[in-house]
Amino acid sequence: MVELKELSLHDGKEIFDMIKEIGPGENGYMNAGYNISYDEFESYLIGHIEMSKGINLNSKYVPQTTYWLYIDEKPVGITKLRHYLNENLKKEGGHIGYTIRPTERGKGYGKLILKEALKKAKEKSMLEVLLTCNENNTASRSVIEENGGELQDIIEGICRYWIRKF
Repeated sequence: MVELKELSLHDGKEIFDMIKEIGPGENGYMNAGYNISYDEFESYLIGHIEMSKGINLNSKYVPQTTYWLYIDEKPVGITKLRHYLNENLKKEGGHIGYTIRPTERGKGYGKLILKEALKKAKEKSMLEVLLTCNENNTASRSVIEENGGELQDIIEGICRYWIRKF
């Protein structure tokens, strides 16, 4: 069973444990929650809920919604959907970022989480999305291309892909 759930205040220890397992992030994906304590977890969730609504947003950021990918009721990945792009995100970051927890990699969940994130983009009336990844990140490049990504260019080692049909 596959489910993409929006982050909520009801999220508990299983999500916290996944965030900790993912660590600080890699290949351009940033995980700000990797070094928080469980006592700080509720504040972390509140911050992300506010971010999705554009509340108390740092001027460098845009509203983004965070989702958890569940497979058979177990959280295996995180995706972030940015509602629009600023100049920095047009260069690196794009509309969608995602990661799969290390113990669940190599099972096709990257392709699946992006497919599910594209459904959420469609629900938000987005007509096209930009994704970026490091040029040497062949796994992400493959995931993006398998989901219809068309390479626009590579600038300073960053690939920029557009997905227009989803």
